[in-house]
Amino acid sequence: MEITPKTREYLFSDKNLYKLIFPLIIEQFLLVTVGLVDSIMIASIGEAAVSAVSLVDSINILVINIFTALATGGAVVSGQYLGQKKEDNACKSADQLILFLSLSSITVMILGYLCKYFILHIVFGHIEQDVMNYSSTYLTIVFMSIPFIAIYNGGAALFRAMGNSKITMKIAIMMNLINLIGNYFLIYVFKMGIAGAAIPTVFSRVVAALVIFILIKNDNLQIHLSKKMCMKFDRILIRKILHIGIPNGLENGMFQLGKIIVLNLIATFGTAAIAANAVANAVGLFQIIPGMAISQATLSVTSQCIGAGDYDQTKYYTRKLVKISTICISLAVILTFISMPLILKAYNLSDYTATISKNIILYHGSLSIIILTVSFVLPNTLRAANDVKFCMIVAILSMWIFRIGFSYVLGRYMNMGVFGVWVAMSIDWVFRVACFITRYKGNKWKLHEI
Repeated sequence: MEITPKTREYLFSDKNLYKLIFPLIIEQFLLVTVGLVDSIMIASIGEAAVSAVSLVDSINILVINIFTALATGGAVVSGQYLGQKKEDNACKSADQLILFLSLSSITVMILGYLCKYFILHIVFGHIEQDVMNYSSTYLTIVFMSIPFIAIYNGGAALFRAMGNSKITMKIAIMMNLINLIGNYFLIYVFKMGIAGAAIPTVFSRVVAALVIFILIKNDNLQIHLSKKMCMKFDRILIRKILHIGIPNGLENGMFQLGKIIVLNLIATFGTAAIAANAVANAVGLFQIIPGMAISQATLSVTSQCIGAGDYDQTKYYTRKLVKISTICISLAVILTFISMPLILKAYNLSDYTATISKNIILYHGSLSIIILTVSFVLPNTLRAANDVKFCMIVAILSMWIFRIGFSYVLGRYMNMGVFGVWVAMSIDWVFRVACFITRYKGNKWKLHEI
């Protein structure tokens, strides 16, 4: 069904939006669900293993977020070129994106191994010895997958820029099934412990990267890679990609760095607090699946609208996507509340840890319905319009002043513990939303296409 008879000239019909959003939600659901099941499997090893994976994944997510931001830069450039009907330039941008991601991710992987001692003993701070041992093993194995997850994210971003999220959904299903089945056999059957959780992660990412690389080389696609791998940088296109990718990467990187600093604070509250935070993170991600999916759709939709120079359409789709996201997040939160007793039981937590987890999940879910949608959708509209510096400045200031600063004030000095850290996070959300709404209502974000 079309939006209205008067808007048939719009770039995306209701059917097109559905075809874009639904696979993204399924993809995010699989990602979070498999992550939840993984953490339950790891919990069978012990709370120390849950804590170790949570600590190492904070570094992994930092790295992945940086490369996702760079992939976003490539997707915005390619999407705007599609809006301008310049498909050749969109394809050249894709070549440059994959080349840059490949070389930079290999460099980051090498640096990660060189900095292993610093990460384990300085970044993670004073943690119990069994947590340290598990962390060392998990980090050593999982870091091998950095180049492959970077390439996968680049290819996935390009498919979404074309409005084709069905391909990424199918690859995500394959990747998560490999990870899930591998974890089951290596943890429960072969009793490989923490290594049994790490090896399938690496293998699934290798397979996903190879598949998406082959698929994106199909020259029937609007955006595709050259048949022969591009090995030469185009300074103009790289500059355009990095103009969006670097501020976005700094924003995501500083955000995750802040989470690591906060996680270091949580580690001082004890293993129970680390485990409760890990469980709450896993369930909290499930609550915001629709927001994450629709924020990706927002980037794809609005970048093409802005490339076409049509800001009326940009605002129309932004409002529409905010409404859809709010409804979907509400349903996801209600589902987690209903399922919470079963989830907590599956983790086999102590009563004390389970109580902390429950309180955090209830608090996070309630606030997600009220304020989180805007913080997902609006920033991506601004980024699609090349207003990335504003988003970066707001995010960094809010992170250091509110999330980190208030985590110490509430968590340590007001003795609220790990729950105080989550209250500080909500204060961070409120500030960001206020800034994004103010910016969006003005005209400064309309900075012309790439």
